[in-house]
Amino acid sequence: MTDEVLVTHEDGIATITINRPDQRNAVNRAVSYGVCAAVDELDARDDLRVGILTGAGGTFCAGMDLKAFLRGEVTRVEGRGILGIAMTPPKKPLIAAVEGYALAGGFEAVLACDLLVAARDAKFGLPEAKRGLAAAAGGLLRLPRLLPPRIALELALTGEMVTAGRLDRYGLVNALVEPGEALAEAKRLARKIIANAPMSVAASKRVMVEQQDWTLEEMFARQAEITGHLLASEDAREGATAFAEKRVPEWKGR
Repeated sequence: MTDEVLVTHEDGIATITINRPDQRNAVNRAVSYGVCAAVDELDARDDLRVGILTGAGGTFCAGMDLKAFLRGEVTRVEGRGILGIAMTPPKKPLIAAVEGYALAGGFEAVLACDLLVAARDAKFGLPEAKRGLAAAAGGLLRLPRLLPPRIALELALTGEMVTAGRLDRYGLVNALVEPGEALAEAKRLARKIIANAPMSVAASKRVMVEQQDWTLEEMFARQAEITGHLLASEDAREGATAFAEKRVPEWKGR
C-alpha cells in the first residue's frame, strides 16, 4: 500500500483516504492501485462491512493527475478504471465522504460509490470537455441514471461545477453537512448499515444495482435467485428472535 492512500479499519468500517493534499488528491497510478487494493480488501474480509472513500486536506479528489498523464503514466487500473472502482465497484457498500472539490475522475469515483455525504460548500463537476477529453470513467454512463437527464447533460457539456446543495435538491446526496463533518457523518451512516444483517445488505445492494437492466418478465425470478436464501438463513431466525426478545441481533452472516 502506498502512503498516497491511507487505510484504517475500525468497527467494521474501512476508511480509505486519498492522501495527496498538495496535489488536490489528483489521481496518479499509485493512488488508483492503492484505492483498488483497499477496496479489494474490504470485499475479501468478513470483519469489514462498509467502506468510506474520502480525501485528505479538505479536498476529495480533483480527478486525474494531468501532469502524470502528460508523462505517460497510466492513472487507471487495467480492466477496472480509475481507482479500480469505475468499472468494478465493490460488492459491499461504499460511501463517498466529500469535502471541497470532487471533479472529473473524482466526481466519477463519487458516482461509483453507493451513498454520498457532502459538505455544504463542496463542489462537483465533469470538466473533461474543457480539456479535450470525455468523462469516460463512468460519468457519462452513471450521471444520467442518477440525475434528471437534462441536468446530467448540462454538467457534461458545459464542464461547469455544481454545488452540493444543487445535487442535494436532485436527490444525489444522502446527507448534506457542515464543512469538516463529512467523514464523521459518513461513519454514522456506515454504523447504521453495519447494524443490519450482512447477507441482507449484500443481497439488497446486488439486486438494486443489477435490476436496472432486468425486464419486467424476469425481474422477480432474478431477484429470487439473489435473495431466496435469506428466508432460510440463521440470520433470519436471529432477526425475528431478537425482535421478539427486544434485544440487539447477533449476526452470523449465514
